[in-house]
Amino acid sequence: MEKRLLLVFALTFLVILVFQPLLKKYLPQPSEPASQKEAPAQSPPPAQAANSASAQSQASAPARVESKQASSESETVVESDLYRVTFNNRGGEVKSWVLKKYDDDTGKPLDLVNQAAAAKYGYPLSLWAYDETLRDKLNSVLYVASASGTQTAPAQLTFEYSDADTSVRKVFRFDNSYVVTVETSVQNKGSLVSALPMWPAGFGDQLTPAAYAASRVEYHNDESTEHSYLIFPKQTERLTVKQVSGGHTVLGPLNWAGPVDQYFGAVFIPDDPRNAATVLLRNSLQIPKDWQKPNPNDTTAVDVLGAAVGDLRGRTSERIFVGPKALPVVESVPVASAVGPSDLRELVNFGTFGIIARPLFLWLHWTYAHVVHNWGWAIVIQTLVITIALLPLRISSMKSALKMQKIQPQMNAIKEKYKKYSMRDPRKQDMNQEIAALMKKEGVSPAGGCLPLIIQMPFIFAYYSMLGASLDLRHAHWLWISDLSSRDPYFLLPIALVLSMIVTQRMTPATGMDPAQQKMMNLMMPLMMGFIFFNLAAGLNLYYAESNLIGIVQQLVMSRTGLGREMREIAEKRARKKDKK
Repeated sequence: MEKRLLLVFALTFLVILVFQPLLKKYLPQPSEPASQKEAPAQSPPPAQAANSASAQSQASAPARVESKQASSESETVVESDLYRVTFNNRGGEVKSWVLKKYDDDTGKPLDLVNQAAAAKYGYPLSLWAYDETLRDKLNSVLYVASASGTQTAPAQLTFEYSDADTSVRKVFRFDNSYVVTVETSVQNKGSLVSALPMWPAGFGDQLTPAAYAASRVEYHNDESTEHSYLIFPKQTERLTVKQVSGGHTVLGPLNWAGPVDQYFGAVFIPDDPRNAATVLLRNSLQIPKDWQKPNPNDTTAVDVLGAAVGDLRGRTSERIFVGPKALPVVESVPVASAVGPSDLRELVNFGTFGIIARPLFLWLHWTYAHVVHNWGWAIVIQTLVITIALLPLRISSMKSALKMQKIQPQMNAIKEKYKKYSMRDPRKQDMNQEIAALMKKEGVSPAGGCLPLIIQMPFIFAYYSMLGASLDLRHAHWLWISDLSSRDPYFLLPIALVLSMIVTQRMTPATGMDPAQQKMMNLMMPLMMGFIFFNLAAGLNLYYAESNLIGIVQQLVMSRTGLGREMREIAEKRARKKDKK
């Protein structure tokens, strides 16, 4: 078959060579083209007409496009009671976004633009394009601004640029909230291209490696819930630094998406969630190890996160929330969501124990607003109420410990009886069965002493999450502490926590533990907790230290009751027996 096909090709080629002179001699030849300019006058075949028309329109487009470009750089400021946003017409992007109601760590109004990172990786509301050359052009040309000087919200600001190849239009509408309407469109060589508005390089309140490590890129997707088999479906994705791959595209539907840090966020809310997409941005940055005393020779590497959000089909229409992650604020921003909350409340991340942490925060906020106008004293009052409410659990733990002490000699006798058998010996199971039968007979639960602690643990974790997510504690003063969201500057609260734990454990009767082991635990546990809490927020240290101090008072009172005296007598009697041996 292949030989025949080759033969056919060879014969066809031979026929063309033989008949070529005859065709030139007897058939009329086309006249020589006088000029290439006459070619368009000929009517092309219908199949080629569309392509020819498209080519002509693209070729003639530059002649019809009016060049629009500013001659020099200029700035435009949009101001309200909440913010002061400064635009530069080079790139049509934001150079400064100051939140008037929040201070930075130096006491000045907080600028949410991370100047060091933005200068290197791009300023807010610049445009992301997959073509790096086009991206650089979009963010470096001089746009024509619709206004200059200072504008007062509500206001609209438009940036336009066009040349022979590219046409760009960016529209921003401001009102008296933290939400700005954004509309962008980019045409390149006659076609719409995807160019997504972005917040590319972190936030201005990030000064330490820990602050950068706390940043996230978050987005909400209703459909992630529809296909979830979890009991508590996950609606909001919170990508940590290690989970963000720079340049990766997350396709929609997206109700909202954007970068956030511990207390602030820049979240895009697309008008068309189903066709929205976000490009994840992650870059490296060198920052001083000590921001208060910066030394160019003493730096550390951190990762700075950002995101670009928009419509990949071309034109983008969306809103962007730039502001504090304060619960009343984010709950006032409407979002179209079929499954999750119809606002941005999930930006405030109360963690796994949010079902406890959120009510705790609302209660703390109410205490601050109606009882005492100081967040530190509000924590003190709330801690007092919580500790008193958990008193029945402490009493239950003491009763369980007392019962365990009473049957301890019998349990030791059973263990002594089976001491000669190895752990692999099946008769060891008989020992366990005898101990279980004894505990059942005496009404002792093996988890009786641990259960109260297990019940208290969710409250501790919830309080930790609540204090970490509470923007209100940022720069909140209490006595010698200037910021309840940061560590105690003099470490007085961690020290009080350690000392109170040592006292509490010494006052609590041992439940059968060897005295030497008991002494070691009385020291090791408090020191370990002090190490953990050493650099944690002062607000959390205040809660835990106060809980221990209240526990000491409770223990003193309970030691004077009949139950307490009985436990102390048993412990003293056992200690005397140990000494005689």
